[in-house]
Amino acid sequence: MFPLVQRCCFRTPFKLQKLTGPSLLLYGRKRTTVSSLSLCLRREVCLLSRSPSLNSASVYATKLHAFHTSLPFFKKKTPKAETKDSGILKRSMKSLKESPKPALYLSLAGLIPFVSVPLSMAIQGTYYPELAFAQITYGAVTVSFVGGMRWGFALPEDSPAKPDWLNLANSTIPLLLAWQALLFKDTTSGAVMVVMALGIALHYDVSLLPAYPRWFKVLRVMGTVVMVLSLLATAALKTMLEEQLSDSRNKWQNTK
Repeated sequence: MFPLVQRCCFRTPFKLQKLTGPSLLLYGRKRTTVSSLSLCLRREVCLLSRSPSLNSASVYATKLHAFHTSLPFFKKKTPKAETKDSGILKRSMKSLKESPKPALYLSLAGLIPFVSVPLSMAIQGTYYPELAFAQITYGAVTVSFVGGMRWGFALPEDSPAKPDWLNLANSTIPLLLAWQALLFKDTTSGAVMVVMALGIALHYDVSLLPAYPRWFKVLRVMGTVVMVLSLLATAALKTMLEEQLSDSRNKWQNTK
């Protein structure tokens, strides 16, 4: 009880209260000790109260010190997140260089029919539906070829892939999508269907089914990206060039 009264009435420092509190409790039964201690505390409080400037200065210095002091975890510099894109790109290019030359050159040559169709349309400024359908047909044949590679990889006895439903049946799903693309009269719908078939075939080869060599996976990813972009470019050119053709026809009819 006495320490509480001492804090409220005399406003003594916390350290002084902490030191005097146990002594007061220990000798609380002796009135003379309590009275002498209270007189000493009053004298010290009076001495402290005589120098208000000193007290205010110390409080101000303490506040400044607390203001300029930060917690330890704020001073620690957060490490910068290391980007792994450059490392992945370097490893991919290295594995691509390690690929057999016939596989690399034949794969690059197989991309020429895909790239040449939208490139020729963009240069001439005219949409050719026959070329667009030929591109879709070539994409369907490519999807069939990729599915056949999975069968050829799984059939040998010493192959890491087993000739089970997962390896053989999943190879036919992109083939069915590619066949469906040839049945569309609209070349845009056929191009979108071939893009879906190429994406599913790539997902099977890279993620789900037993892994090919790393150089082949990099080659598959690069080839699929080029084929998909070529098909989408042809579909976009169809929309743009047909709109320009319709606008020119309308202008020509208005001039008449």
